[in-house]
Amino acid sequence: MGKIITIANQKGGVGKTTTAINLAACLGVLDKKTLLIDADPQANATSGVGLEPRKINNGIYDCIINGANPKDLILRTKSPNLDILPSHIDLVGAEIEMINLEDREFVFQKMFKHLSDQYDYILIDCSPSLGLLTLNSLTLSDSVIIPVQCEYFALEGLGKLLNTIKIVQSRLNKSLDIEGILLTMYDTRLRLSNQVVEEVKIHFQQLVFDTIIHRNTRLGEAPSHGETIIMHDASSKGAVNYLNLAKELIKKNQTQSSTNEVENNIEVNGF
Repeated sequence: MGKIITIANQKGGVGKTTTAINLAACLGVLDKKTLLIDADPQANATSGVGLEPRKINNGIYDCIINGANPKDLILRTKSPNLDILPSHIDLVGAEIEMINLEDREFVFQKMFKHLSDQYDYILIDCSPSLGLLTLNSLTLSDSVIIPVQCEYFALEGLGKLLNTIKIVQSRLNKSLDIEGILLTMYDTRLRLSNQVVEEVKIHFQQLVFDTIIHRNTRLGEAPSHGETIIMHDASSKGAVNYLNLAKELIKKNQTQSSTNEVENNIEVNGF
């Protein structure tokens, strides 16, 4: 069964969608069958992998509101081993329509949980809010990646997001873990960037990924071409960063799996 990871931060402009697109693409390049779910009405993840949202007739909205089978709506992308469940501007109205649904926090879980049998990783790109769509994503997921930009207001709102995650853990999804805090938009020329990195690592220690995403012009250019960074310029700093992040994520989960197997064997053998 594949791992489902939400990429979330209610603060905009932190590199959330950039991370969702490029981490998913790099996992695919590393031979991991990956699905990207675009749960953001802006549909930037959809356009970022080369699809035109205006030409998407059916997407995640139709799954949530009309009960469409997500398997029928998943599209292949140009990137190897990467599929996408696309978004559309109609998703703007989904949160309002979901309010009156029974078990509204578990809509995603009912619709998408079974997809984990077909993929190694499922990544969910959320809108910059803590609304019902993000809450559904967290309820569905095994873990969450939190992008934090290396700028002055880096920790602004992070406490609120962590509190939301705690509430989800206690009431809706006890198995939800924090996969890691990802530092983004790092500029080696700025003292402030180094200060933010140091502060975040002091506060959150092992929760912070070793990989840091540097500011990179190519990362900004790639979406305008409808390409992931690995397709746009595989030799760029951004591509190297996200490949390293994908490798770190895979290694971390392989280590956890090995640890769980050892613990299970110990329990089975009665030690």
